[in-house]
Amino acid sequence: MELFSEAGYDPVAPGWPNEPATVAEARQSPELVANTSIEEATDSFRTVIDNLPASPVIIGHSFGGLITEKLLGEGYGVAGVAIDPAQIKGVLPLPFAQLRAGLPALGNPANLHRAVTLTAKEFRYGFGNALPEAESDELYEKWTIPSPARPIFQAAAANFVMHSEAKVNTANSTRGPLLLISGADDHTAPAVVTQSTLKQYRDSTAVTELRAFEGRGHSLAIDHGWREVADAVLGWLKEQGL
Repeated sequence: MELFSEAGYDPVAPGWPNEPATVAEARQSPELVANTSIEEATDSFRTVIDNLPASPVIIGHSFGGLITEKLLGEGYGVAGVAIDPAQIKGVLPLPFAQLRAGLPALGNPANLHRAVTLTAKEFRYGFGNALPEAESDELYEKWTIPSPARPIFQAAAANFVMHSEAKVNTANSTRGPLLLISGADDHTAPAVVTQSTLKQYRDSTAVTELRAFEGRGHSLAIDHGWREVADAVLGWLKEQGL
């Protein structure tokens, strides 16, 4: 946020509905975010955008990336950046690594209505696999909070549900430009999934681009290499005249 402020933007970073303000508070009260759906989260960000003084650039990571795509497809925002986005409806590849990364939530059907907390080992596989173990463990201790499992179930079943909340209007040609960012070694949102996501936009004439970062995993927005990703986003926005 400081970097984007220095570049002339006025960033805001709202959390998910009912998400506490601090990591410590979130860990103490997982029930506050339990059972939150993709649509409920998206609607909360619609409200945030509706109350801004100008249409924003929307940037999201993982399920935030999927929500970025949903909002942009609906005409919200002047541009969107989806970093390691979760799988949208229509994307077919389901690599083993992605299945394994999702098991902490998907492995127990009762988790559908719960918030799930990863172990350090699960975090290392799903987020920190491209990092030294010490850095992965440090990020785990600093940032991990309980997260609703329901969106993971929704994304996993999207291609079997007619009106899935993971559906995105990929054919919209009047939307702002979209940048998809992929970590080549990501287990949670594998590169092949993001490549397939790009193909879903083939019927839109709006700008849609993909940037892959070699040797990076799902933690690429928070680990020691975050600046490379942020600078790439700023450079792309400049190219778009934003």
